[in-house]
Amino acid sequence: MKVSVMQPALGFLVNLGRFLSKSKHIKSKKDYENAIKYYTEALELNPSNAIYYSNRSLAYLRTECYGYALADATKALEVDKNYIKGYYRRATSNMALGKFKAALKDYETVVRVRPNDKDARMKYQECNKIVKQKAFERAIASDETKKSVVDSLDIENMTIEDDYTGPKLEDGKVTLKFMKEMMDWFKDQKKLHRKCAYQVTMVIYMTYSRTEKITICGDTHGQYYDLLNIFKLNGLPSDTNPYLFNGDFVDRGSFSVEVILTLFGFKLLYPNNFHLLRGNHETDNMNQMYGFEGEVKAKYTAQMFQLFSEVFQWLPLAQCINNKVLVMHGGLFSEDGVTLEDLRKIDRNRQPPDSGPMCDLLWSDPQPQNGRSISKRGVSCQFGPDVTERFLEQNKLDFIVRSHEVKAEGYEVTHSGKCITVFSAPNYCDQMGNKGAYIHLRGSDLKPEFHQFTAVPHPNVKPMAYANTLMQLGMM
Repeated sequence: MKVSVMQPALGFLVNLGRFLSKSKHIKSKKDYENAIKYYTEALELNPSNAIYYSNRSLAYLRTECYGYALADATKALEVDKNYIKGYYRRATSNMALGKFKAALKDYETVVRVRPNDKDARMKYQECNKIVKQKAFERAIASDETKKSVVDSLDIENMTIEDDYTGPKLEDGKVTLKFMKEMMDWFKDQKKLHRKCAYQVTMVIYMTYSRTEKITICGDTHGQYYDLLNIFKLNGLPSDTNPYLFNGDFVDRGSFSVEVILTLFGFKLLYPNNFHLLRGNHETDNMNQMYGFEGEVKAKYTAQMFQLFSEVFQWLPLAQCINNKVLVMHGGLFSEDGVTLEDLRKIDRNRQPPDSGPMCDLLWSDPQPQNGRSISKRGVSCQFGPDVTERFLEQNKLDFIVRSHEVKAEGYEVTHSGKCITVFSAPNYCDQMGNKGAYIHLRGSDLKPEFHQFTAVPHPNVKPMAYANTLMQLGMM
């Protein structure tokens, strides 16, 4: 029997890809990227194997490329409609994208084919619960009658118990003394009294302004002890040491409440020199799946989460520094012609839509090639150097700074220096092995200076400890 010369190479690539995508020895995003590379090469040799698409889909899930993961899972089912793991992968991808009805349909298929699969049935039940909850919320929602959580709170009459020895606001005001005490209190894994938490969150609802020079930090994702390390390395925020945190303060890391209350506190203390922009994780769907909603409910109340949700909707979507540098969480737009004035006109007091400039500001990513392409995340788009060049020229800007993506060195400079990514959650989710970084923009030239740092130890509370049950069942 004649053996094809293709077979040894194919077997090697598949075995290596399988090891990289599933092995317990995986330590970094680079390993998953290698798995994607090898499965891609295997698929070039054999494009009709559902298993290869499914396994590459898993590697894409691990690197948060949910759009690519969804496409691969769908392709696996096109190749073999009876491949049950393909339905699992597609459901997982849709769940990650907040497409709960589509996920439920695939879980129903798995349960129907494997009625004795306990894991599948648990995921089906959890997904079904989310779909019903969303339907109920839509049924009772009314823009005309919906009231703010603020209207239902009587903070003045909340009492602080005598046995509470933690930090308190002074006459309802945040002070530097309060901030230092609160950070130390959180460091010891103690909870701020609910009255103080409400006071901090309530006032942030009303304060925002602009700045001229700044230290820019990227995603922090609930990694409170790494946030403290940033302040240790770079100094506490002050009127002479301004900061901008570029979204994704919460979710995944299990100290998101501590992170957001600390950031809100500094915003109150230094309203003109401490700035917060909204990320794609300052949204209800992401908070429900990736832990912040569960954490707030565990540490405080459902009402407190509703208040956070309202505040997140008022966070700015972008900030222009000295009329030369535009900062946003995600990136540029699905269509040309967007101006800074268009951004000012966006109605941001809402959950983001599935498309349009607001969605793009929170979700898009750069790509090395010119033009635009379908997003690896399944939301918004990817934009090339030519898109960046045209946008900057039209709006008389020098470069953009964005976050949103894990980078091995904590930052990345692309598009001939005109698109900078900064990410400030080192060893993301305790497994990626990446460095964190922040940027200094100094003086009139606004030349970026990059500062890297590594992860510091934190208490033994794993990431995603408060995430949706599907996540804890091993959905990812």
